[in-house]
This record gives sequence, structure tokens and C-alpha cells, in this order.
Amino acid sequence: MSLRAGIVIFPGTNRERDMAIALARVTGGRSPAMIWHKDTDLPPLDLVVLPGGFSHGDYLRCGAMAAQSPIMRAVRDFAASGGYVLGVCNGFQILAEAGMLPGALLRNAGLRFLAQDHHLRVERTDTVFTRGYAEGEVLRVVLAHGDGNYFADEATLDRLEGEGRVAFRYCGPDGAVTPEANPNGSARSIAGVTSANRRVLGLMPHPEDYVDPLMGGEDGLPMFEGLVGALAA
Repeated sequence: MSLRAGIVIFPGTNRERDMAIALARVTGGRSPAMIWHKDTDLPPLDLVVLPGGFSHGDYLRCGAMAAQSPIMRAVRDFAASGGYVLGVCNGFQILAEAGMLPGALLRNAGLRFLAQDHHLRVERTDTVFTRGYAEGEVLRVVLAHGDGNYFADEATLDRLEGEGRVAFRYCGPDGAVTPEANPNGSARSIAGVTSANRRVLGLMPHPEDYVDPLMGGEDGLPMFEGLVGALAA
């Protein structure tokens, strides 16, 4: 009885081991499957993860080349058939470039790579990704991106808000969503969004970096525990 997870690796991915540690932590040490981007099929899985990094060196646009990799057809089919997909940082960029999530991730408003702790506010708890949190809960997470500025047109943003698809927002330690607490200029301080059926989540910060006190905190752990509780067979 365990979560069957797979992590997709592209040339330039560098966070797959961090993600594997987080998943092993909540599955009793079970290692996730490592899936190369040139593979065309997925093994039997409950969850596919697109981790962080710099796929294909971030050439063209971040995630643009990875979105055309052979494995992405299988990832799209997996999601369309009811599977769950988590994209973190570069993984979020890939999901947007692949058309699996709306919007785009642009250069940070300050034109600087951000490598720092920041806070997120949980906006929804009715997804497998957020069920381990309380609505309005504030998390401390790690930012490590140069292109995390979430952009979508106003009609798309209104639709995301109306459909309850904004999962996380950047905020201050007190949970206040303000321009000063928006680290990269993201529209409406959006840090993570879901697909219409809430089976796909794109999230810019790294919850996998905080799953153990020895790593500096456990604020990311409830996400992975919630996935196990919801999806483990």
C-alpha cells in the first residue's frame, strides 16, 4: 500500500533527488520511478512529478523545449485519463509551455534570480495537493528561480479566480498579500495554479526542500503526506 510516483528527468533537471527524498519520506522509503524525457511510455503510476532545474539550459524559453519531449505526450494522456501531475519550478514552466496549465512564467520583475525563503498562503484545501493544509495557512518555502513571474491575461486570471484554481499566493509572514510580499511580480501574487479538474498543479516555490527538520523545516511535508493519503493504493 503505497504511492506510485514517477519523476520525469530532462537534460538540465537538477531537483529530481530532492523530490525523490521528499516522496521517499512519506512512502516508507519507496523510491519513485525515474523517467527519462525520451521515454514514450509511463509505468503504472498514481502521480507524475516534473521537478525543478534548467531543462535544456532554458534555451528559447524556460520549459519550451522540454514541453516537446517524447514523454510529454504520455504525461498529457496520463492527466487526461485521470492521473495526477505536479510541476514544481521548471516543472511549472513546462506544464504552461505544454498547454496543460494556463498562463506563462516570465522573467522576474526585478530581473534577478531569486534564491531565498519566502512565504505562501494556502488558498484552497479541496485538492490532493493542498488537503494537508488549512485554508489561509502560511508556509515557509524556498524560491530558486529567475523566471517565476506568473502572467495571464485578465480574462484568464478572472476565470482562475472564479473557478477556484489559485492554490497558493505569495504573502508576508502574517499572510497578508501585498505588493511588497510579491517577490517576482506575479499577477495577483499567484504562486501556484491547478487545472480545471484540479488534478494538475503547477507551483513555483519548492515544497520538497522543507520536509525534514534537518533541512530547515517541514512546511512542505503536508503536501506530500496529503498526496499519499489521497492517492496511495
